[in-house]
Amino acid sequence: MFYRKIINDPVYGFITIDDPLVYKIISHPYYQRLRRIHQMAMAQLVYPGAVHTRLHHSLGAYHLMCNAINELKNKGFPITDAEEQGARIAILLHDIGHGPYSHALEHSLVPQLSHEEISLMMMKKMNEELGGQLQMAIDIFTDVYPKKFLHQLVSGQLDVDRMDYLTRDSFFSGVNEGVIGYDRIIKMLTIHNGELMIEEKGIYSIEKFLVSRRLMYWQVYHHKTVLCSEKMLINIIERARQVKAQSLSETLNKFLHGSFKPDEFDEFISAFCNLDDYDILGAIKHWSAHPDAVLSILCKGIINRHLLKVKYFSRQIPEGLLLRIRNEAAAKLNIPFEETNSLVFSGEIENRTYNTTDEHIYILFKDGSVKDISKVDNALINQTLFGTVKKFYLCFPEIDN
Repeated sequence: MFYRKIINDPVYGFITIDDPLVYKIISHPYYQRLRRIHQMAMAQLVYPGAVHTRLHHSLGAYHLMCNAINELKNKGFPITDAEEQGARIAILLHDIGHGPYSHALEHSLVPQLSHEEISLMMMKKMNEELGGQLQMAIDIFTDVYPKKFLHQLVSGQLDVDRMDYLTRDSFFSGVNEGVIGYDRIIKMLTIHNGELMIEEKGIYSIEKFLVSRRLMYWQVYHHKTVLCSEKMLINIIERARQVKAQSLSETLNKFLHGSFKPDEFDEFISAFCNLDDYDILGAIKHWSAHPDAVLSILCKGIINRHLLKVKYFSRQIPEGLLLRIRNEAAAKLNIPFEETNSLVFSGEIENRTYNTTDEHIYILFKDGSVKDISKVDNALINQTLFGTVKKFYLCFPEIDN
């Protein structure tokens, strides 16, 4: 029976849902929860328009997957209806396991599990509810399905996940440097020996894709104020645990002060799916008036956007500088020196445009030869963008002299 729903997306226009099973998944409470998870965590404190959600992103990635599958089928590559449905569902659910504020708190609330592991747990739970209809999607997601290129479309160097988040994050943040030619890249997709590759004509689109990703990381994802606010968010959770602060959300309290046993699968999934950004934000507002000075300072800082100062350095922060600032903070804020580590701290971040040890984008030439993008003659990635850029950061409260 003919089935069709349309969703109006600000980035791509109308996204078509033509599969009743996909519509069931989108309507599921697990999926609808993604409306309450910000895609870019605290980036909205720097780029006010960056308030889009994981639901936006997953629908966009689904749309690009549909386009990619259609392109490959039109080029004569055999993809069955079941495989197409499985790939669509796999990308739709690839981020369903993200917790509050996405990557920012990924290792704070559930330190023992990654969001990919939680996504798989939730997919298996939904598969039980839907009578095993998600098994193909699970096999593609876990890369056990024989057609490897289907998994590479979900998770790989040319996956539609990256194509959408760069396009969407650029759109909502207003940072034009992240704009990529996703439509051109999809048109250039091909398969060779079971692997996803790019036709020779698409080399420059791939170089633009890699350059855009590098620029977005330094200008948006690793923007110093975004970095600082997300570190503050992590420190709020850690401090709340230390002082045994209670939030108004019983669900959040379970993750702060309790621990789930391995055999409590259903209880864990149920609790996790009740947790979202609003629980964290509500707790931060509540803790703004907490008697613990450090927790209160951090929470007020997030609520009122009175953030810690942050500086980037080209080399490791001298221990003497860190100790001096901690002493100044202790005196100014009237808190014990040992409690200043939540307000004065340092660390390092790094970004690599293309890592040849575990990243491969292969170019298929007209003569049938295959080269890694880094080995292509006169390739921009080989000449100017190879290697890792590392920066060291120092966060500290503003202290008037």
